[in-house]
Amino acid sequence: MSEHQSSRNSNPDFPRAIGLYDPASEKDACGLASVVSLKGEPSHEIIALALEALGNLEHRGAVGSDAGTGDGAGILSDLPDQLIREELHARQPKLRLPSPGNYAAGLVFLPQASTERKATKYRIAAIASEEGLEVLAWRPVAVRPEVLGESARAASPVIEQVILAPRNNDPIDTAQITPVQLERRAYRTRKRVQLETGCYLPSLSARTIVYKGMVTTLQLPGFYEELSDERFTSRFAIVHSRYSTNTFPSWHLAQPLRMVAHNGEINTVRGNRNWMRAREAQLKSELLGDLRPLQPICSDGGSDSASFDEVLELLVMAGRSLPHALAMMVPEAWESETGLHPELVDFLEYHSLVMEPWDGPAAMIATDGNELVALLDRNGLRPGRYLTTSDGLMVIASETGVLDIAPERVTQRGRLQPGRMLAVDLVTGNVRHDDEVKTELSQLAPWGVWLREGRIRLGDLPEREHLVHPPASTSRRQRTFGYTEEELRLLITPMARDGIEPLAAMGTDTPIAVLSDRPRLVFDYFVQQFAQVTNPPLDALREELVTSLLTGIGPQANLLTASADHARQVILDFPVINNDALARIQHFGEDPSASVR
Repeated sequence: MSEHQSSRNSNPDFPRAIGLYDPASEKDACGLASVVSLKGEPSHEIIALALEALGNLEHRGAVGSDAGTGDGAGILSDLPDQLIREELHARQPKLRLPSPGNYAAGLVFLPQASTERKATKYRIAAIASEEGLEVLAWRPVAVRPEVLGESARAASPVIEQVILAPRNNDPIDTAQITPVQLERRAYRTRKRVQLETGCYLPSLSARTIVYKGMVTTLQLPGFYEELSDERFTSRFAIVHSRYSTNTFPSWHLAQPLRMVAHNGEINTVRGNRNWMRAREAQLKSELLGDLRPLQPICSDGGSDSASFDEVLELLVMAGRSLPHALAMMVPEAWESETGLHPELVDFLEYHSLVMEPWDGPAAMIATDGNELVALLDRNGLRPGRYLTTSDGLMVIASETGVLDIAPERVTQRGRLQPGRMLAVDLVTGNVRHDDEVKTELSQLAPWGVWLREGRIRLGDLPEREHLVHPPASTSRRQRTFGYTEEELRLLITPMARDGIEPLAAMGTDTPIAVLSDRPRLVFDYFVQQFAQVTNPPLDALREELVTSLLTGIGPQANLLTASADHARQVILDFPVINNDALARIQHFGEDPSASVR
């Protein structure tokens, strides 16, 4: 088996790649919801309402053949300080837990074998120490395996909670370590633990925590007993019910992930992962330090949603705000949209040169513990609804009716719009709609100035000598490259003569290109990859409002910074170029007005 194949099979929950099955194709189609206090006040009611909404999303998940194993469900919330503090005090009365925000905690999915589990804990402590943290305590998490289905119970890990704090003998004074710095240290620790030990942590943060597993929506509160504890309070909660599309359920692929809950599919995920792998050598961040121990950024064996979450987390930890990072990864349509403010168009065009979009049907709810953001992809192919109540609650979900709220309590109803986002400040409860969020983002930097200084459109370059090939030369090259009379007559001629897409209805008895012993066109070796579920095919002619063929070519700068250098690219209106366009590119350095370096 090749190195590439073996890297894709690193997830022990999945079979190895064989035949037509490839674990790299794991995708989700799910239901999600969030309950938020607009008063910024934590309470157990938020958790109870979120779990009620999750139970009402049961139809969005799937159940295995044993009638008890779910594809996955989970909840993301504030770190429950009172619960953790009192539980630790009961077990270790002499332990002094730092104040809220000055310690990090998270669940750990440990191996079932005691020897391996002990070794994993030792390695986690060592990695934490290398990152300037120390393990204060390990706390067993009360679970009830008997509520699980047979398959889920057989695959279940030992679940404990680890508590970390800045090291006492750290060269940096503990009092000077800000909560943001602690969050970044926890991020580095968790990434390294997963990469170096294979042990999965659903989260490790000073702000938030994730409880999830291979459970159904109704099993989650029964499995994790402390979710029903009145001391478990939060200002918000995000819940998710997973339906793994033609794939395998897994404990670690249940959602929410570290920052995001996602309903839909990232259809471009293979290209997104390849681009991230290609740019890793250029990644540098003063805030995060040496990034090499944290690579690959997109872990092997993850789903499309998991890879999205890992890149989103990197962008946020490196200094971008959560709305900024999401606007980069899931941009709204801008090229054919005439109603956008010019500054917003500059923002979107600039970032299209910095990073490719993660495209596909997507309804998402994400949080960094300070802000909660909900958004749809630019096609709007997944639903999103929200409402607010007179007593200060906001409910966001993939459908209406996840909670039974009396009509007289509802003060506002709405739906998420394609490519638009909704942001809630979890401290103040302030709700910002798309226009306000995007206006702020468009004014963060001189995006338009950088574009005008560095961007060169291929169509603006001077024309070069056009070479006309005689018919004999054209026929000779057509034979060389494997064109047939049928292709010329039925496919190419209608397109050249009438500008239409040729249609035909007939079978073919010719072998596929890879098995043919005759010369074949290079196009024959590529077959369109269709989505696995309900995503309709799109093309740039019929869906010009939400699709784009613009391509930038030129050097790629560090993804984790923003500068004029990122905009120094040549812009192609179409990704396929002819000889005339190629001549313009070859000679554009001779044009004194060309400034791309």
